[in-house]
Amino acid sequence: MRAIFLLLAGSAACSGADFFAGAMGGVATLSADAQTQGTPPNQFSAYKPQNGAVFQVFGGSHFTDYFSTQFSYGWNRNAVTLSGADVARQASYEAPMRATMHSLVAEGMVYFRPRASRIRPYLAAGPGLSILRAASNGPAALSGPIAAPDARIESTRPALRVAVGIDVRLSGGLRFRYSFSETLQRNALSRALRPPAQRNLANFQNLWGVSWEF
Repeated sequence: MRAIFLLLAGSAACSGADFFAGAMGGVATLSADAQTQGTPPNQFSAYKPQNGAVFQVFGGSHFTDYFSTQFSYGWNRNAVTLSGADVARQASYEAPMRATMHSLVAEGMVYFRPRASRIRPYLAAGPGLSILRAASNGPAALSGPIAAPDARIESTRPALRVAVGIDVRLSGGLRFRYSFSETLQRNALSRALRPPAQRNLANFQNLWGVSWEF
């Protein structure tokens, strides 16, 4: 993380670009998933996430009026319930968990208005790394001969983030920022289900905060 930040900072210094840094908070929403097996289906599983808190800090540099780079760290936590059933065996399980995610992302940002504008919408995209840790948030409810998912789930995966947002100048170098982003990665929650599901995990984030240009 330090090496990437120093690389961005060095490149910005060479180009005479201005720096910015800030923080945002908001709401994170995880995508759900489900699976069935058999014809007609005699086994099914699913996980149901709840909205959770998200916090992000970021820093970067403006290279031109219309192009910037940004490096960010994000944290979010969501309650998730894993469930499944085996109809033939008259068995089912329900396992509450708490999922915590950490993300490190490097993004390119394209603005649609010059830096002198008070309101500047943008698009951003870039690769990163996402760490998922989920742990039991209470005893699993079991009925019949069936095994509950593992009490702990850990996964470190490459991720891709795409975001839209807007910067609004408040005064001097102070900016208000709103961002809506989607971070996509392989899904350790889906693989933990019995039977396992297959969709990727999408992490949708609505964020509000401030940045400071210097």
